[in-house]
Amino acid sequence: MADSIEEIQKSKKTYLAVFGALLVGTVLTVLVAEAPGWLYWLDVGEHGFDKWDAIVGMLIAGTKASLVAVIFMHLNHEKKLIYWVFFGAIFFFACLAGLLALAKGSPIFDYLFYK
Repeated sequence: MADSIEEIQKSKKTYLAVFGALLVGTVLTVLVAEAPGWLYWLDVGEHGFDKWDAIVGMLIAGTKASLVAVIFMHLNHEKKLIYWVFFGAIFFFACLAGLLALAKGSPIFDYLFYK
């Protein structure tokens, strides 16, 4: 914990910087999902919302979640075991997403279910 005024001011600056990054990330997520005409470069896939916009949005959301976990939940002051658990969960989530992607290419995939 912060014991001096200097440490409190440093923590306050860090929290405000993370708040600003979260705010920018939220605005970017909305702009990627529904980019107006003058921000055409934010529309990474085809015109309109498609899977590439969803992937970019999920990457932004993952970055925001990591910022919240590291700074606001104070994981940056924890022992190494916490990092193994945190990154292990991210690794297993990525494996699960990969399995879902492989299932779509499966010969038993039902095209009538997904439209």
